Amino acid sequence: MASRKKIGRSAQKQETAPATIRSLATYLKLSPAAVSMVLNSTPKATRFPEKTKKRILAAAAKFDYRPNFVARSLRKQQTFTIGVLVPEISEGYAALVLAGIEDYLLQAGYFYFVVSHRHKPHLLEQYPRLFMERLVEGIIAVDTTELPSIPQVPTVVVSGHRRMPGITNVVLDHRHAAVLALEHLLQLGHRRIAFIKGQPFSSDTETRWSSIRDAARKLGVAIDPELVTQLQVDSPTPEPGYDVTKSLLAKQRHFTAMFAFNDISAIGAIRALLDSGMKVPSDVSVIGFDDIQNAAFQNPRLTTIRQPLRRMGELAAETLLKRIRGAEYHKVIAVEPELIVRESTAAPPLESLEMLTADVAHAEKLK
Repeated sequence: MASRKKIGRSAQKQETAPATIRSLATYLKLSPAAVSMVLNSTPKATRFPEKTKKRILAAAAKFDYRPNFVARSLRKQQTFTIGVLVPEISEGYAALVLAGIEDYLLQAGYFYFVVSHRHKPHLLEQYPRLFMERLVEGIIAVDTTELPSIPQVPTVVVSGHRRMPGITNVVLDHRHAAVLALEHLLQLGHRRIAFIKGQPFSSDTETRWSSIRDAARKLGVAIDPELVTQLQVDSPTPEPGYDVTKSLLAKQRHFTAMFAFNDISAIGAIRALLDSGMKVPSDVSVIGFDDIQNAAFQNPRLTTIRQPLRRMGELAAETLLKRIRGAEYHKVIAVEPELIVRESTAAPPLESLEMLTADVAHAEKLK
């Protein structure tokens, strides 16, 4: 009797034992390596037929398989964890970059922490230290102008622009972007162009504005200082773009086109123009920057300079994991912009072209 009880308990223990890669492999009659690749979503998993991957996932669900993260970390002496630093999480720039980072890290079997520093110095100082306490293997910083010190782990910065030892910068070719935008407006016939600069704390502000001035000089576009305004409020909404456009209109300086710092501010600018009784693009053309998901669904649909934001996120994650594995790395990885023409830009009205002749003398003085 005691013997039977012993056997029964042993069988019960075996039935309730947690599933492992090896037990799933035995059940499926596959190699443990194949099961591991699929369950960890490694790049090599794409080699397997879809039918095989579904079998493995179904078996994992059936036996309630849970990966032993601690054992995996100890075995490989890795935590498979990345720290991601962003100014804020909202619709637009950061969200699209994060989507690309997430796509790549999930495929590679990595976990990640995301923190928002809100441009606060004490958080910029604190968060990298907290990442290190949690044993992250690398850091990705998005649109972050200042890192408090040289990081102790491999680090990739998206739109960082500062050259620091041990850091890879993923950046847009802003000079090309400025030329694309200004050439588009010039070809439509615009000469009086207003500009919205980014907030002082944005990592792209100075680089983009410098590129716009260089492109304007080469293309013969006179920039009137009275038609240049700058976002100030730290808000990821269209409101700052609305406010600075209203202030610009109050100066009563004639312009037929506006080049906004980003799509969010362009959306705010369009609303300010419409609220002031103007039509877009009949009276004023507006061009944005980034090509966020909402840009194509505005009224009018927004003409913009597309940054491949999702791809920039993927590149940042891919580069970081290569660096973690010891590969050589480039200090700068540049990506190309693209002009996306929609409905918010058109030729200036005839009366504006007539006014252009009267403005020539003023423009010549500004050159």
